[in-house]
Amino acid sequence: MAGSATAAIRVRGLRTRFGPQVVHDNLDLEVRYGEVLGVVGASGTGKSVLLRAVVGLMKPAAGSIEVLGHDISRLGAAERREIESRTGVLFQDGALFSSLTVAQNVQVPLREHTSLPQDVIDEITAVKLGMVGLPPEAACKYPSELSGGMRKRAGLARALALDPEIVCLDEPTAGLDPIGAAAFDGLVRRLQRTLGITVFMVTHDLDSLWAICDRIAVLAEKQVLVVGPMEVMLQHEHPWVRSYFHGPRARAQRSE
Repeated sequence: MAGSATAAIRVRGLRTRFGPQVVHDNLDLEVRYGEVLGVVGASGTGKSVLLRAVVGLMKPAAGSIEVLGHDISRLGAAERREIESRTGVLFQDGALFSSLTVAQNVQVPLREHTSLPQDVIDEITAVKLGMVGLPPEAACKYPSELSGGMRKRAGLARALALDPEIVCLDEPTAGLDPIGAAAFDGLVRRLQRTLGITVFMVTHDLDSLWAICDRIAVLAEKQVLVVGPMEVMLQHEHPWVRSYFHGPRARAQRSE
């Protein structure tokens, strides 16, 4: 794999577990600067667990995780906050605070990591909502008043609030209809190209893998089984990989 100079995220020898249940064992993975990496795998392979470990929400049992050149397990509180401010996260369904408006949700990281005056925070909020395609009137709405797609866009606006270098997405198109999912994929790709961000995306959506991913990492047998562009996935002989990338949905995608 590429050296750490080209890796925005570098995972080495990762071991995660819940009690006696080992989820990952000696897992290695690198996410290159400026790429969209899609992480796939069967249910129970620990895709979301890997994301949570990368963003520091879960402490590994062994191994190391470097984010933007820093081993996150060795950082002090101030250094950790600095890395957090450079990493945005979109959890499933947006994970918005239900008691806050959309604008207030977007402003959470700005209030946590900056001392900007309110008028500047309001201006940044408006810009971020516009970037993700939400109308100005969405700012004063509560999450319960939004569609699923709008909630995801609001969550993405919050993830982008601090102009991060890395954005982690957890099943960003889950629950969306095909048209909404395609629109969200297009949004992610446009933002990635415009802003030059690195995208680490956990997904089960085959359409997303075809549409926006530069490389794909397959989790199986507690490790990263294979990583590479779609061409590599289509040639791999592992039974699950073949079933996933050559199944009926894959054939429909390739025929379009």
